[in-house]
Amino acid sequence: MTHIVVLGSTNMDLVAYVEKAPQRGETVTGREFRTVPGGKGANQAVAAARAGAAVSMIGAVGNDTFGTRLRTGLEHSGVNTDHLRTVEGPSGTAHIVVDDEGGNSIVVIPGANGTLDHLVPGDEGLIGSADALLLQLEIPLSAVRAGARAARAHGVRTILTPAPARPLPPELLADIDLLVPNEHEAAALTGITDPVAAADALLRQVPQVVVTLGPAGCLYAARGAEPLTVPAPQVSAVDSTGAGDTFTGALAVALGEERPVREALAWAAAAAALSVQREGASASMPYRSEIDARYRP
Repeated sequence: MTHIVVLGSTNMDLVAYVEKAPQRGETVTGREFRTVPGGKGANQAVAAARAGAAVSMIGAVGNDTFGTRLRTGLEHSGVNTDHLRTVEGPSGTAHIVVDDEGGNSIVVIPGANGTLDHLVPGDEGLIGSADALLLQLEIPLSAVRAGARAARAHGVRTILTPAPARPLPPELLADIDLLVPNEHEAAALTGITDPVAAADALLRQVPQVVVTLGPAGCLYAARGAEPLTVPAPQVSAVDSTGAGDTFTGALAVALGEERPVREALAWAAAAAALSVQREGASASMPYRSEIDARYRP
């Protein structure tokens, strides 16, 4: 079984469902409100665990009710939480508005995630035992850099989702094996709106890039190879929250199982397509049997 370690955020998602998202200064009436465990790190951990990996989470939650629920939610999905710290204060939250077309806007308040600025004893050993380390940018960059250095030192594949997008130091990118931005993040990192050209620019800093393109699928680029585009299954989206994390988690599993790149991308796209047909982030993520049933070679 592939072993994946995730170093990243855990948030409680506070989700309001509306017909149309409000404009600045506007008030609208929503049709439903939910609290759903989320956070890009936790989402990727759940996605990978449900896709069939053994997953361990390095993160932080607060000593509040949300923290208890976040830990329990991870464990319920089969994620090991021995390295999930509990700290004084509130857990992280994400305030999400989802419209009837499945689009979303999100405000993240870090809470406990802001304390996750370094590795503690035992974290590096856990990372060194993994087949892959998944990283995102909802925790302090110092911890992301420390995790990537540890993975590089132990020969562990390192996959970074550069979200929320921000300038990234060259020394961090030097330790990344695979960068997985969406098309907006790729543009933010490079200043180039064309995904193919943006991916080509990113290859000057990392050896492999997957740019996710929403309903259009994804673009894979690697040094010395022709770009590869893989379409996404066509579905009616209900809620796109967590779709990118579902894709990344499933992709890490498929690559850990040494599937060919095209097959790994298509399998991950099938997982993401399943997730957007359901409401919520981690709650929408499919299990391996569902992905296998949806995947069409």
